[in-house]
Amino acid sequence: MKLFPRALSLRLAVMFALVSALLLGSIGFYLYQSLQREVAWRDDQALLGRLERMQALINDSDSIEQLRNRPKLYENMLGNRDNLLWIVDDTGQVLIEINPVSMSLPKLPVAAQAQLGEGHSSVPVRLAWQHVMQGDRGLTLIAGKLLSEREQMLAAYRLKLWLAMSVGSLLAFVLGGWVSQRGLRPVRLLAKRAAAIDVHHLYLRLDEFNELSELQALSQALNKMLARLEEGFAQLSRFSEDLAHEMRTPLSNLMGHTQQSLRHGRSIEDYQNLLVSNQEEYERLARMIDSMLFLARTEQAHASVSDELINLHDLVEQLCEYFEGVAQERDVTLINHAHDQLRGDPALIRRALANLLANALRYGSPATAVTISSVVWENRIEVTVHNQGQPISAQHLPRLFDRFYRCDPSRNQPDDSGGLGLAIVRSILQLHGGRVTVDSSQLGTSFRLEFPIRNA
Repeated sequence: MKLFPRALSLRLAVMFALVSALLLGSIGFYLYQSLQREVAWRDDQALLGRLERMQALINDSDSIEQLRNRPKLYENMLGNRDNLLWIVDDTGQVLIEINPVSMSLPKLPVAAQAQLGEGHSSVPVRLAWQHVMQGDRGLTLIAGKLLSEREQMLAAYRLKLWLAMSVGSLLAFVLGGWVSQRGLRPVRLLAKRAAAIDVHHLYLRLDEFNELSELQALSQALNKMLARLEEGFAQLSRFSEDLAHEMRTPLSNLMGHTQQSLRHGRSIEDYQNLLVSNQEEYERLARMIDSMLFLARTEQAHASVSDELINLHDLVEQLCEYFEGVAQERDVTLINHAHDQLRGDPALIRRALANLLANALRYGSPATAVTISSVVWENRIEVTVHNQGQPISAQHLPRLFDRFYRCDPSRNQPDDSGGLGLAIVRSILQLHGGRVTVDSSQLGTSFRLEFPIRNA
């Protein structure tokens, strides 16, 4: 069960009410404590004042008997409502008593100076007492005040504070809800605008909400998300078109050759040539499908790679031996200058380097060299595959790693990767937390694989 409601405006209203209740409660508690201390201080001062006045009356009278014969004098002074008075001699005899509630005489210690304390009885009372001398006789003056009236007054004050705090919290809840509804109107408008953007309007942006600082970060994040979606949707559209084109070419060749062969009778040699031609198209389709499946697996969110220590020199040496025949046919020399170690998946890194080597041999100029080298920087290992040949135009470099992208589709060769080789290289580097870059000039073309250095 959730403590707060699902609606943000209602949740803010509840928070306003809680904060208001806490604030009003703190103020009310402070005022109540201040009033309680002030009333108690005034009562104590009144009790001490009564002791002083009673002592003055005793000093002005010849005897206690004269005071007892004139009770109106001190009864009027006390008010005779919630006030108490005892004058007791040293033998414990009560000489004067004003006790409207018939409270028993309290037992108090002898005090030469005026003392204050609570009375120990069934009735709450505040007492002040002092021991004085009248001639050769000692007297104890006791003044008291019943606390019932004070408690009633404080109880009424507490009730008013509770009512004020409750009403204030309720008003804070109502006003907070109203303020929240108005304050969150831009958020609702932002949600409405965002909900209206579909696949046909991914170009729309939410720039008008940048004026509000609270919504600026959210609108900017949504704009970046829309930009990524627009780019991804465009790439997906291009990918679908390229895939349809790539699949249509071999299928059209297969159907055209087969239909042409079926129109007339052919010799066994012609049928064999047809099967050989069809086999090449089947292999091309198989490579394409295999590459697509590989990309689909490597780009999954839960895809993982093994972590092994790889000797780059040995790995590149194996690849050079594998491509030695192709290099000799094209009069290209393979040079291995890789001498470092990195951690990663050997099979995936071998495939990435093989794709780059095949690409370098395919487009490198005859009688040149393809160099594979490595260098260690502060936090990364950089492996470079360099070949000399016709430079790649700058307009093609940003899209070189897109699926099915070719700088010159007319230069397709039967053994190429169908435009997926470099896309596979990029996916492998992303799996390892690295990246691949390319630069091309009259001095040659260099593909750089950057791997982060990972400890065992």
